[in-house]
Amino acid sequence: MHDSPVPDEYISAKISYVGFVDQMGLEGVVILKSDDGKEFPMRAFSGEVARHISRFQEGDKGGIPTIYNLVEEIAVMEDLLLTEVRVYQSGTVLRANLYFRGRKGEITLRNYRASDSIALAAYYDIPIKVRKSLFEEAIER
Repeated sequence: MHDSPVPDEYISAKISYVGFVDQMGLEGVVILKSDDGKEFPMRAFSGEVARHISRFQEGDKGGIPTIYNLVEEIAVMEDLLLTEVRVYQSGTVLRANLYFRGRKGEITLRNYRASDSIALAAYYDIPIKVRKSLFEEAIER
């Protein structure tokens, strides 16, 4: 279905925690948890995105930010459905690919900010997959 050289390269994860690194709520943190209980903490993204992720998880899907609304409008106009987000490391930053399915086949948008991609996954209640090596590196730390 999706282009992946090794089938086990990515593993499913759920958002287990959303919060802030600092007391002012400027920097967000998300902990992703695999089905077997491994955790991967993600930080160094805006507190605003963390608040959106938290709201979306609680079911508040009204008043979405402009950039997410843009994705929503394009998806509706082109009859696309966001089906999956895959998080990976690119250099020193986390990135994600967004996988859409439509009438004409599949579309993959590559190399987007992982935090925004996870927010979209929370908004659409779709699977988040994380490169397996990120969980392994988190355990080693």
